[in-house]
Amino acid sequence: MNEFKNEFIGLFNKYIKREGSQKLLLWLEGSDFFAAPASTRYHMACEGGLCSHSINVFKRLAAVYCAETGLPDFETAAAEEKEKVAVCGLLHDLCKVDFYDVELRNKKDENGVWQKVPAYIINDKLPYGHGEKSVYIISGFMRLTREESIAIRWHMGGFDDAVRGGSYSLSHAYEQFPFAVLLHIADLQATYLSEGKSR
Repeated sequence: MNEFKNEFIGLFNKYIKREGSQKLLLWLEGSDFFAAPASTRYHMACEGGLCSHSINVFKRLAAVYCAETGLPDFETAAAEEKEKVAVCGLLHDLCKVDFYDVELRNKKDENGVWQKVPAYIINDKLPYGHGEKSVYIISGFMRLTREESIAIRWHMGGFDDAVRGGSYSLSHAYEQFPFAVLLHIADLQATYLSEGKSR
């Protein structure tokens, strides 16, 4: 877990320089961000999964951004573009900070004997949505551009509750802010290609 925490902090400090960013990082260090899972039972449902997933999304987003813009290497991008990629990739899932608890559940072991095992459960202390909750949390520490806000808000794509409820805002967001599409793609790639259910 410390390996991922150190990598996350290194990437954060390398690329995110705007006012308030260090206060946000201090808040993250005082939260369960570095220990929390990314989900209860799907991708990265393990200690440190949220941090690891965030790093994976950043790396995928950097690659997708380069492919889409024709850049040969992420380091050749302008500083503000690298910061945008880092902000969105590393921080898109802050909605999951202090979101999970652990409870004991019964599960059969390899011999068919019931055992009490720890399992992650959702305990949403700030029921503000998903992407919009991440935008809300980040904005308490530092300003986001409109493009960053839209990308983070809609990073779930068709899995977002608003879309499943019939909203057309996702389509409008992706038409107006193509970078939001890249974040969604990077999140899907990280979840299903880099991580998978078993990791």
